[in-house]
Amino acid sequence: MLERGKSLLPETSVATERFTVPNVAGHLEGNKTVISNFFQIANILRRTPEHLLKYINRELAAKGEFKRQLLVFNTKLPSQKINEKIQQYVDGFVICKECGKPDTKLVKEGVITFIRCQACGAKHSVNSKI
Repeated sequence: MLERGKSLLPETSVATERFTVPNVAGHLEGNKTVISNFFQIANILRRTPEHLLKYINRELAAKGEFKRQLLVFNTKLPSQKINEKIQQYVDGFVICKECGKPDTKLVKEGVITFIRCQACGAKHSVNSKI
């Protein structure tokens, strides 16, 4: 009877990921790229917009600056490339290497920066070139 009951259950399984990074939303203005949801992305990642911008500036070799609630790069950049760099930032500076959860904080001890996981308590050093 148990096997029959299992076979009658629907095969739908709802996979809900509680942490998703949104794609950048922006447009081109002449030779400039304008990103309108950068502060929202930084807020979801629980990092300062300045830290995230510093990483993206270094990785893309493009100068970006904040103007009101927008991020403006002084060159044309495809959104796919910006999304890739944000994902690399998430992998290196947000996700815990032990448990894989995004519940982390950046903690600076002396000259070394660590990721401290609030979920499992793990602590890992990160590349502090930023």
